Amino acid sequence: MIKIAPSILSADFAHLADEVKRVTDAGADYIHIDVMDGTYVPNITLGSPVVKSLRKASKGVFDVHLMVEHPETQIEAFAEAGADIITFHIEAAKHSHRIVQQIKAAGCKAGIALNPGTSLAMIEELLQDLDMVLIMTVNPGFGGQKFIESQLEKIHMLRHTIQDMGFDCDIEVDGGINEETSRLVRQAGANVLVAGSAIYGAENIEEAIKKIRG
Repeated sequence: MIKIAPSILSADFAHLADEVKRVTDAGADYIHIDVMDGTYVPNITLGSPVVKSLRKASKGVFDVHLMVEHPETQIEAFAEAGADIITFHIEAAKHSHRIVQQIKAAGCKAGIALNPGTSLAMIEELLQDLDMVLIMTVNPGFGGQKFIESQLEKIHMLRHTIQDMGFDCDIEVDGGINEETSRLVRQAGANVLVAGSAIYGAENIEEAIKKIRG
């Protein structure tokens, strides 16, 4: 089943709770929450207090994507705030297996993100413990970037590895996802699609989600 995770990075921050409800009512499966610290990536977005406030207004699945240095220092705060899935970047982690265990101990599903220039080999020993792998199809830190097609082979290889090893692990894709690119990543093996402007910038959000879902 293809799941759609609208990124609130493209939402109207002045009406964030309403924006979350709007996409949930339109058929979104997850709410993708990009957390940027201004160090791992240039921008700063939001922290756990905002997630805690949104949780009061939504029963949706909160898919928290930590684009931060020292992600291990943020796990408990976001878990307590209401995150359901917490994903961190392998490139920002010194002890990635320990962080995966930390996320699960906090009661959340655990994901690891890979930047376009990062090999799948970095997570080979961790796949059996992961609930999700996030393949970045843009370099992290900014919305509205162009989709990097070379990542399709990485998605394809990851899907075959997961199937061959018999693991139960979602493949999420984030970056430049729209109706056209969603078809490419679905064909490659992704099943969780993050989209920002293609959903929040659409005249009809429900129709946009249906088109991206395929």
